[in-house]
Amino acid sequence: MPDNDHRIDARDWSLLALLSILWGGSFFFNGAALRELPPLTLVFLRVALGAAMLLPLLRAHGIGFPRSWTGWAPFIAIGLLNNVVPFSLIAIGQTFIPSGLASILNATTPMFTVAVMIAAGQEALQMRRLAGVALGFVGVILLRGWGFETRPGQGLGILLCLGGALSYGFAALAARPLLKDAAPLGTATFQLMSSTVMIAVVAGVVEQPWQLPMPSLTTWLAVLGLAGLSTALAYIVFFQIVRRSGASNVMLVTLLIPVTAILLGWLVLDEPISGREIAGSIVIASALLVIDGRAFSLLRKLSAAISGSREALRCETEKRGPNPR
Repeated sequence: MPDNDHRIDARDWSLLALLSILWGGSFFFNGAALRELPPLTLVFLRVALGAAMLLPLLRAHGIGFPRSWTGWAPFIAIGLLNNVVPFSLIAIGQTFIPSGLASILNATTPMFTVAVMIAAGQEALQMRRLAGVALGFVGVILLRGWGFETRPGQGLGILLCLGGALSYGFAALAARPLLKDAAPLGTATFQLMSSTVMIAVVAGVVEQPWQLPMPSLTTWLAVLGLAGLSTALAYIVFFQIVRRSGASNVMLVTLLIPVTAILLGWLVLDEPISGREIAGSIVIASALLVIDGRAFSLLRKLSAAISGSREALRCETEKRGPNPR
């Protein structure tokens, strides 16, 4: 059954803003931790610690584990597409390109998500949504700019980050039908547990993390922030939005991430905001209004009301006849 064009209510807009802060921090945490940790080991620590943080909450809420392979299968699929593949590709990509460029590339996720949904027959082709997503990406480019330091392997890094964004699109396609009846806390925990097992095998074979030197305190703090805020808490919020507003809408968060990063820098670090950044934020806000659609509905109603008033006035004028001179 195609996924209808869900609109986002005020509560989910606030959750999207929170999620943009949590996920926006992941690029910072990744950049800090990758100075001492190889990418696959970092991904393993991210999902393993995230799962460990959620397990006590799972017990406190009385949510039991799936009891069969069939019960675990959806979480394995989502864990692969939503954690293992994109986290790994983006983390490896960030060893070649700066975090700012990685966040711009991550903002292509809504475009990939809409394309995947349309190709799978889960959404109708709507020019409004396509135009809104494209406009949002223009806003992200305007917001952050394309200026970045040229590095060896930059093209590979860009392709890896785009691959991660595409994987998120497929994860969005799978998430709602597979997990529509699951509690957000259980979904977040079980997908992270599944991801831990999968990435543990890959990281163990490729990087042999047990042979690495002990990371510094700064790196451990970055890993804890990545696991606790950008993973454990973020995925509870993520699956809550998926259940309420749909898979395509939740991926709009990637357009908000650069905006919240700049606002946080202004509020917390007293960083100045340039005119380009203000213009980019306005473009992104306009794109979100286009995608949401209610602004167009309001304009249509207003236009219809104005047309009706003009028609009524014209009829009244014709009834009265020509004005005397």
